[in-house]
Amino acid sequence: MDEKEVQELKDAIVRLTMTIERMADKQDEMIEDVKKIKEAIYNPDQGLYARLRDLEQWQGSVSRFLWTGALAIFGLLLNSLYNGIFQ
Repeated sequence: MDEKEVQELKDAIVRLTMTIERMADKQDEMIEDVKKIKEAIYNPDQGLYARLRDLEQWQGSVSRFLWTGALAIFGLLLNSLYNGIFQ
């Protein structure tokens, strides 16, 4: 090998080393991002699952309220109909 080829190999090794270092930095950033995502999803007080649980509870409450209101209106209609026919 002559001096030029050795220098090209050295340059290639330096570029490869720099690329690996950049990849390691990016990997560290990705690890931090994944940690933040996990915190946002699994946080028991404000995470995604907690919000879904609260939404499902609210939906159940509204559903019960609507059924109660509908049954009350139906009962009033039946009472009015009964009073109109038999009195």
